[in-house]
Amino acid sequence: MSVKEEIRAQIVGALSEAKFPIKTPEELLGAMPQGAETTCRAGGVVLKAADAGKVLTASDFPFLSAEQVADTIVERAGL
Repeated sequence: MSVKEEIRAQIVGALSEAKFPIKTPEELLGAMPQGAETTCRAGGVVLKAADAGKVLTASDFPFLSAEQVADTIVERAGL
């Protein structure tokens, strides 16, 4: 599995209990198991949920699924 696929899978897993749609960045952080400190690791890449704010914009919301969140983050993070 590539780093991108592993990080994507970890994000989807972290949001497995989330209720969608997620309408705001605050709701997204609240849906993460450890909030902003939720961390995904693969290879040499470390990605914290707090870092999502650097790559997401208001127009990305609402998110309708964990897969949509993960796809957007890994694409924007350049993985």
